[in-house]
Amino acid sequence: MTPMLVRHQPHPAPAPAAADAPARARDWAEIQERMLVPLYEAVYEHLEVGTATRLLGLGCGSGLALLMAATRGARVTGVDTDHARVDLARERLLPDPAATGPGGGHRGPGAAPESRLLYGGPDAAADPALPYNLVTAFQPVGCTAGDSDGLVPALTAAVPLAERGSAVVLTGWGPPERCATTSVFRVAGRLAERLRGSGRWRPAHRDDLEEVAARAGLRPDGSGRVSCPFGYADTDSAVRGLLSTGLFDAAVAASDQATVEKEVAEALHPYVRHDGTVWMPNVFRYLVARIP
Repeated sequence: MTPMLVRHQPHPAPAPAAADAPARARDWAEIQERMLVPLYEAVYEHLEVGTATRLLGLGCGSGLALLMAATRGARVTGVDTDHARVDLARERLLPDPAATGPGGGHRGPGAAPESRLLYGGPDAAADPALPYNLVTAFQPVGCTAGDSDGLVPALTAAVPLAERGSAVVLTGWGPPERCATTSVFRVAGRLAERLRGSGRWRPAHRDDLEEVAARAGLRPDGSGRVSCPFGYADTDSAVRGLLSTGLFDAAVAASDQATVEKEVAEALHPYVRHDGTVWMPNVFRYLVARIP
C-alpha cells in the first residue's frame, strides 16, 4: 500500500480554523493520515503483528493504524484525548453503533476483533485479564519544541498495562535534509518566532527517540527509516492536510489563520507538479524499545 492522492474537489473549502475540531479531524482522516501508511506497514512487518498481538495505540487519532493492525488479526485498543478523532476512529472500527459495548468495545459481526476506542489516556485502557504485548505511539516527534513532553508520561502510564519484554514503538521525523516538508515547517517557525514556549518548530535531532525511551525507562531494541512521501491532489488539499496535523497551531496563535494558509501555500510552490498535484518526499524514523 502506498500513499494516495486525495481526489480533487471542484470547489475545495478553505482550511478550517483550529477551533473547528470536527472539520480539522476530518481533514486529518481524509487527507493527511494516509501519508503515514508506509510507516505503519514497516513497523507491523518488523514486529510480525498478527493474531497473537494485543496492541495499545497511544494517540490513536482517527484509527487508520489500528485498522491496519486489526486486518492482520490483532486485538486493538486506541486512546486519544481528541474527541473528534476518536469519533472518526469509532466510525472506522466500530461500524454498527448498536453493537458497541460499554467503554467503546465491540462484539458484533463484521467488526475488527476486540476493538476498543477510548477517550483519554492509557489509564482508560487497562485490561488486567489480558495485558498488552505491543504499545505504539505513531504521532511523530522531533518537529516542534516540547512535542515529546506529553508522550513520556503517557508511556510511563502505559508500561504497567503491558507484559514485560513487550515492544514499544516510537516514531519521529527523519533528518531535515531528507524531509521536503521541513521547508514548510520553517514557515510555521518564522510566523511563531515570538512564541518562546512549546509548539515552536525545531529541526529533528538524531537521538530524539532514544531520549524519549530513556526518559520513559525503556530499552532500545532496533530502529528503522521509512520513506513517507506526502502527496496531495492540489495546493488547497495540501494546506488543509498540513494544518490538520496541529503543527501550525503556534503560527496561527502568533498571527492568524488566513496568514498561515497563505504562507504555507506559497511555501508549497516548489513541490507543485505540472498537473497541479503536490509531492514532497519525506523520511520518518521508528524506534522499537522494550519494557524491562
